[in-house]
Amino acid sequence: MLKILLPVDGSKNSDKAIVEFMKLLNWYKEMPEIHLLTVQVPLSGNISSYISATDIKQYHQEEGLKSLENPRKLLDQAGVTYQYHITVGDPAEMIVRFATEQKYDQIVMGPRGKGNIEGLLLGSVTNKVMQSATMPVLLVK
Repeated sequence: MLKILLPVDGSKNSDKAIVEFMKLLNWYKEMPEIHLLTVQVPLSGNISSYISATDIKQYHQEEGLKSLENPRKLLDQAGVTYQYHITVGDPAEMIVRFATEQKYDQIVMGPRGKGNIEGLLLGSVTNKVMQSATMPVLLVK
């Protein structure tokens, strides 16, 4: 069974990629194992001097669940089985690392996410993932 990683960031573009990917599920001989991944950006500065590691971890968990809310609803409504994961770090680096370590067969993502510059052809995270991933990356928009 194919293992597919769908990175999401809580943006409308990310939700749209999920919807478009679901339209392509019949491309596969059998239903792939689907995993959602959201990567939370670490808090900047020396925040750990003021906030406990437990509170920081809880913050990232809560923010991650917010980013996963719409994608989970979309997959639930379509009756698609999935698992979800939350990690912290540089988004592109963590997507590729997670996909490699967990031995995913494919990464499926939108061409843009929450980036500030809307006019770019590809978002910087998407571009970095495409450059460094060793498995196929399918862009859906």
